[in-house]
Amino acid sequence: MIDSLAIDRDDVTTASGRRRRLRMLVTSAGRRVGLLDCFRRGAAAAGVELEIIACDLDPDASAACHSADAAHAVPRADDSGYADAVHALCVAHGVQLVVPTIDPDLAPLSAARARFADAGIQVSVSDPAVIAMARDKLATATFLAQAGIPSPRTATAEAVLAAPDDWRWPVFAKPRGGSAGRAVRAVASPADLAGAMDEPLVVQDLLRGDEYTVNIFIDGDGRLRCAIPHLRQQVRAGEVEKGVTRRAPVLEDIAVRLAAALPGARGALCFQAFVASDGSASVFEINARFGGGYPVADRAGGSFARWLVEQAAGLPSTANNHWQDGVRMLRYDAAVFVTP
Repeated sequence: MIDSLAIDRDDVTTASGRRRRLRMLVTSAGRRVGLLDCFRRGAAAAGVELEIIACDLDPDASAACHSADAAHAVPRADDSGYADAVHALCVAHGVQLVVPTIDPDLAPLSAARARFADAGIQVSVSDPAVIAMARDKLATATFLAQAGIPSPRTATAEAVLAAPDDWRWPVFAKPRGGSAGRAVRAVASPADLAGAMDEPLVVQDLLRGDEYTVNIFIDGDGRLRCAIPHLRQQVRAGEVEKGVTRRAPVLEDIAVRLAAALPGARGALCFQAFVASDGSASVFEINARFGGGYPVADRAGGSFARWLVEQAAGLPSTANNHWQDGVRMLRYDAAVFVTP
């Protein structure tokens, strides 16, 4: 186990004057070393002395936990005691900000957000209704249609198989409750779809064009402050490996409409869309959390991490939509070495 912290949470005095001190918790930290780096850079720019605690099911096997200032084990996010364990950890160590990183974390922490707030702890998470919609791909499609946001035709696999001639094949299939690109696939025929139904699936028209992720930041008052599209040039295991920020007015307009239709959204979110050759866009996914490609937005000037630190530390917000077009991210494999 990595050693826990042994310092207080008060402001500290440095050679340059008085600075805020903030302790935060990153849940399901896994391999998110890049996200921790974004928070450290953002805090330094805001003049905040930041300490990061990371938690995971097995901290000793997590690169981000070894990169944090301290780490602790917690139950699985689907365990009934998960939120209680995270709350107890925060209270015991004076945590002021909690940032969830994976979909299963969101619902239990959102449901317990008021309890955390009573202890002076901000959880950067949207309302339960937003989480439930984003976690259910069929509910996402229904929401987008009702909000008038362009999206692909979507139905359950059972509905598609009941009327296969109503669809143009191949189609796109994915788990109704999936994430991180798990088990997404193009399906060539009804027979192939029937053979792939080992879990509930949704089916969508197969979109063509350029695939984008749009990272958005919504402040504590529910205002959209920033929207940064990036072109997903190469993807590995559902996460962008090569990407570049691009000004895309059609996607930035969708971000405004999406935020207006989601009054309970807060903090960092992202959505994915295809932009066709005629310039039209179609949204097919919403994630109510930091996206895996967030570091390219951060580097381009969308410092969501800094803005969350400012919010938790009670500092004036510097959130803005002034970011740099054409910033390219080229990811590579790195390693954390642990000696016995």
